[in-house]
Amino acid sequence: MPSIAADAGPLVALFKGADTYHSEAVAFLGSLRDPLVTNIVVIAEVTALLAQRFQADFLDWAAGALEIDEHTVGDLPRIVAIMRKYGDLPADFADASLVAMCERRGIAAVATLDQHFDVYRTADRRRLRNVFFRG
Repeated sequence: MPSIAADAGPLVALFKGADTYHSEAVAFLGSLRDPLVTNIVVIAEVTALLAQRFQADFLDWAAGALEIDEHTVGDLPRIVAIMRKYGDLPADFADASLVAMCERRGIAAVATLDQHFDVYRTADRRRLRNVFFRG
């Protein structure tokens, strides 16, 4: 079964009712057939962007709803290379860690609000398809 890499934007929107994309995030999560995979870097970014009163709820939800990849440390050399290659965007740690994770796991789809993912390419020059915005 294919997986979808989850970036911080849709996850923040899910837990932040006033977010512009809250309704879309709720609908997206409700329509998913494929598992969502993310990493601890994205989890940390989400908690940093949420108000403290929502952080524990998010972490509790994430533990049951997301597959959390545990190999980010091994991806560090590739993450650095991605950050350097796309430094003019800028490519932040979370974005680069997701691209590296997708490369390693063969994931072709990402759920993101970040337009930079239209530019990022995997090592074999594949573009990650953004499945959060379907229109």
